[in-house]
Amino acid sequence: SNLNINDVLGNYSLTLIDALDTLAVMGNSSEFQKAVKLVIDTVSFDKDSTVQVFEATIRVLGSLLSAHIIITDTKQPFGDMTIKDYDNELLHLAHDLAVRLLPAFENTKTGIPYPRVNLKKGVPPDSHNETCTAGAGSLLVEFGILSRLLGDSTFEWVARRAVKALWSLRSNNTGLLGNVVNIQTGHWVGKQSGLGAGSDSFYEYLLKSYILFGEQEDLEMFNTAYQNIQNHLRRGREACNEGEGDPPLYVNVNMYTGQLMNTWIDSLQAFFPGLQVLIGDVEDAICLHAFYYAIWKRYGALPERYNWQLQAPDVPFYPLRPELVESTYLLYQATKNPFYLHVGMDILQSLEKYTKAKCGYATLHHVVEKTKEDRMESFFLSETCKYLYLLFDEENPVHRSGNKFMFTTEGHVVSVDGRFRSSLWEDILPAEEESAHRAKPTELRAANLSSNCNRVPDERRYLLPLKSNYMRQIDRMVGLI
Repeated sequence: SNLNINDVLGNYSLTLIDALDTLAVMGNSSEFQKAVKLVIDTVSFDKDSTVQVFEATIRVLGSLLSAHIIITDTKQPFGDMTIKDYDNELLHLAHDLAVRLLPAFENTKTGIPYPRVNLKKGVPPDSHNETCTAGAGSLLVEFGILSRLLGDSTFEWVARRAVKALWSLRSNNTGLLGNVVNIQTGHWVGKQSGLGAGSDSFYEYLLKSYILFGEQEDLEMFNTAYQNIQNHLRRGREACNEGEGDPPLYVNVNMYTGQLMNTWIDSLQAFFPGLQVLIGDVEDAICLHAFYYAIWKRYGALPERYNWQLQAPDVPFYPLRPELVESTYLLYQATKNPFYLHVGMDILQSLEKYTKAKCGYATLHHVVEKTKEDRMESFFLSETCKYLYLLFDEENPVHRSGNKFMFTTEGHVVSVDGRFRSSLWEDILPAEEESAHRAKPTELRAANLSSNCNRVPDERRYLLPLKSNYMRQIDRMVGLI
């Protein structure tokens, strides 16, 4: 009921764990080793603490797995991040946490998990039967990595079953999913289909699961979902950088009819240009990113919800979210256009000016008044700082080591390598089906691509990514001019 307080803290050293791989990416081996030892020596999940399955998975489980992979990587791309006498303790901790989350998947008629679980006692007796699409359908990357590291199919199986259950509930008419579902009946309680809170990472993980595991069905679901998003959520002119009409914008619609439900977008949606970069739809990403950046320029932050019709925040707080930085970083990687370095500098200076506090950085209670709250979300260190750092660090091993890396939805670094492409079991897919479901890398294509994954031409690298008349149009749209 209180949008601003998300009960994620869990009493298990959340920020310490969530920031582990940030220390590695920054090359700080002594602090990384110290932090890992602190986690090994002090963290236990044997607590009478009720946590959100989704938040515990992306913030804690994901970070433990990322740090474990970094420690055990024979190439050590980030410098010497090895731990003396390391005996897979982080992997064991991750396994212990995941086992404690498993009760959420039991006693649900659909296979869609309960949103919360008590780490000691299982699902609380007064638990809600309602969960959001992103919360239930964005567990596959972390659970899949754990399964493949352990050779135990259980975790990937329950996460994949939840994704398939949600997918089967999409509208026959539009192909869209809602944002809140009853896990017992499969009935949609929230019929809003959008790209922000409640839905965002569901789409992100369809693509990222394919990138990591190579399962063809993940790509097929993503391509279908992306086509339906383009058909029903996208408004404005067809092309980003040419033609007449309003700037492209993705709105919230009724999942059954595709009709507009409200006139706000939320800050979480700013992740979507980054996802479009990953599938090669760079032109559309440029336009959507410019819209969010214009809002940032107006307030020096992104309000949690912004009403594009009223040109004002609907929900005015900013909890140091990373999504705009993430998309800025990925757009810079795709285009190498210095414009995105300027965007990053702008964001960095705003954070320093408005959010810096004595012992860290504070949530902005109100983006207009710039009042602060005594709260620094763990994702500030795991994502916002990491993406800003990587934006400016061209020589970082993430870019230069020859390793291929992917970021989880919480910004945790995972190497894309062969061991995640082969499962050690045959109970998810029969053997003869398995090879048929392995997609070839060339098959990664998104529906309705305007760029066909072509790199932005060199002559455009030093021009504004969006023509100045379209930039001004967006500035007018958000009340900047």
